[in-house]
Amino acid sequence: MAAPIYLFSGPEFGKRDSYLEDVKKSAHKKYPELDEHHIYLLESPLAKAMSILENGTLFSDGVFLVCKNAEVIKRKEDIEIIKNWLDSKPSDNAILVFISDEISVDSKLEKLIPAENRKKCWEMYENERLPWIKNYFAKKGYGIEEEACQLILDMVENNTQTLGNECSRLMLCFPQSHEINCDDVESVLTHNREESAFTLFNTICHPEDTKEKRFENGLNILQKVRLSKDNSSVQIIAGLTSCFRRLIVWHRIHENGSPDDFTLKTKGFSGVTIKSQYRNAAKIWNLGQATAILAILASTDMEIRSGGSFMEDLMLQKMLYEIIVKKGAQLLTYEA
Repeated sequence: MAAPIYLFSGPEFGKRDSYLEDVKKSAHKKYPELDEHHIYLLESPLAKAMSILENGTLFSDGVFLVCKNAEVIKRKEDIEIIKNWLDSKPSDNAILVFISDEISVDSKLEKLIPAENRKKCWEMYENERLPWIKNYFAKKGYGIEEEACQLILDMVENNTQTLGNECSRLMLCFPQSHEINCDDVESVLTHNREESAFTLFNTICHPEDTKEKRFENGLNILQKVRLSKDNSSVQIIAGLTSCFRRLIVWHRIHENGSPDDFTLKTKGFSGVTIKSQYRNAAKIWNLGQATAILAILASTDMEIRSGGSFMEDLMLQKMLYEIIVKKGAQLLTYEA
């Protein structure tokens, strides 16, 4: 029997969440009262997360621990912590699930997890996306024009979770007797779009705009995100970190020329929109600059954690200035 440890990786959040939900349902059937914990490894050390499993619980049937940002697990000490836990032959009421936005995690971590418990969640191929949208509306009893489907795909990130959320929003606005058209999509999705770290990244990736214009637009999106339910600076920095890590991957696979579609897909660049986004980003930040930006994101994260919330917004704005205007160089003196 496989150990109670799982790994779900890749940018297809919908499939990833579906696998997670299946594991959770299966665990709840055996252990109805489970203590559920979600830990971001960018925020908390792995040792602290693993102590939750090792200490168990006195008041429930078991523990269900989800560790996000599994791509950061690389240190020998962290691998040893997981290995030692597995060597102790944990009960199946202590379930550990690793989640990563990246396609791959460190090979040493991957080898600790049974093959049948590992799932890579790829984004849909371009020719799969339009049928998915049509089928989603059809299953709910709605009609939608093909041009409206295409507009949704142009406006929404290529993962089934986000697509499903946006399609559901459209359904709430119209009766089933109404066939959804382009005007409907434009009015609902454009004017009521929720901003996030990913829409912030997309906003600052327009090479045709001046750096001043991109900074201004970026500040506007940052302000909207900070006023939304996902306003945590940790989440904003984690989202931007994921984007710039992917930009580094984009640069590396293009070092020897243009890669084929299969290589792009295996690295998480399968849709037209995502390819265009990172093609634009690569025109703005080269490999060295993208790497320097990761250091800025990490240092800002540390400053905010150690300094409290008093200067949080100012530090986020400074971080954005260093990313957009300074292209990864630190702002050491005041600039008008």
